[in-house]
Amino acid sequence: MKKTWMALGLSAIMGATMIAPVYASSEPETSTEGEAVPQAALNVYGIYKAGDQTWFIDEGKAAQKAVEDAGGKFTYVDAKMSAEECLKAVDNAIANKADGIVICVPDQTMSQSVVDKCNDAKIPVVACDDALENGDKKIAPWVGIDAYNIGAANGEWLAKYAKDNNLLDDESVGLLILTMDTVSSCVPRAEGELDKWKENCPDFDENRIFKADYDGTTDKGNTAATAVLTAHPEITKWLVTGANEEGTIGACRALESAGLDKDACVVGLGAYMAKDEWNDKGADGTCMKAAAYFSADQIGKGSIDVLQKIVAGQDYDMETAVPATIVTPDNYKEVMGSYAD
Repeated sequence: MKKTWMALGLSAIMGATMIAPVYASSEPETSTEGEAVPQAALNVYGIYKAGDQTWFIDEGKAAQKAVEDAGGKFTYVDAKMSAEECLKAVDNAIANKADGIVICVPDQTMSQSVVDKCNDAKIPVVACDDALENGDKKIAPWVGIDAYNIGAANGEWLAKYAKDNNLLDDESVGLLILTMDTVSSCVPRAEGELDKWKENCPDFDENRIFKADYDGTTDKGNTAATAVLTAHPEITKWLVTGANEEGTIGACRALESAGLDKDACVVGLGAYMAKDEWNDKGADGTCMKAAAYFSADQIGKGSIDVLQKIVAGQDYDMETAVPATIVTPDNYKEVMGSYAD
């Protein structure tokens, strides 16, 4: 099996890990001459931890299109951020004779249970967004974002913004990074953001750098940001980024409620909600000033591509990392195309 990276922009994250066996539903049929002939249409389940979120809806649509374009059937399942619902969905996929599963689990500690169920049923499984892992080792193929470098791009953009606006020596300025420390795919995003900020702003007072953990939802991002804003009234100009788009939108709402949005700069991660801010309010009507854009379409289609290769007995990419581009109100329509609507 190959270990390659999708090279579409930012550098791919380094380091690959071995996985446990992942079974295809069947071996490719062969003709009397030994040449492979087409597989039957695939029955694929897409199970997403927060299936009501825009990101997963878009990702699921891309996965569905890829399956249906190949003549197969795709079933979209919202796990509702529930481990119990997620495992039920896996059991249903097995009972309904799925040929493969693409999945983003709500809790990575359940990874081994999911992989064991799939291996026992000899159904291939591909992790999307959040890895299926045991400790720090991936135990299934993974398709997701180039997390560290995407975070680094956000940190670099924020640092340039601070320099361009003469904010680094202003004692009323604080940096807030919203984190999701229990999600392995999100940890390197925050690490990249902070590392690049420090690299570009080495003299910035570390006492004015804050972190707040949340669960990936807008409401919890709002709550986490509000707690930090309330605890530090001495900071009146906030620079904010985070682990996903929902969290940074939550921070925007917190800043607005506190009356601090006019002097704030928030950088999103995904741009699928930042574009709504800019479409609805214009560049000057929101403190969301930029966002790292990466395509849910690439991850959705990419997860199905890997799954199809496993089923066909072909070499496949063990880790596929999608990079990002920073978008602003000036360029988001050009960069995002139809996703900017």
